[in-house]
Amino acid sequence: MAKMGLFINYDYCTGCQSCAVACQQEHDFPAGKCGITVTEYVYPAEKKPVAVDFLPFPNELCDLCIRRHQMGEDPACVKHCQAACMMFGPLEQLVKEMEKTPRSALFSPR
Repeated sequence: MAKMGLFINYDYCTGCQSCAVACQQEHDFPAGKCGITVTEYVYPAEKKPVAVDFLPFPNELCDLCIRRHQMGEDPACVKHCQAACMMFGPLEQLVKEMEKTPRSALFSPR
């Protein structure tokens, strides 16, 4: 079986936090606990006063919704991502996607 992973394209994340909310609800985590954290970065930009990036990043609580995957469904974060900037699939496929997308990240739990 192919090793699965999560691809995140940072160019399109809007910081809506729907991935974090979906994760928290899927796993019934208590308030303040979640398998993905969205961090906001504000920094000086060339053509405008500031730029803002939102970077979702899975943490040690993320199991890529293994239960959902066993039922043929995407992880909760991918399903509910309003910007459609997340993909779930075999790492080999996601690496090819990452080669085309410089501002991106791959995550695969142990």
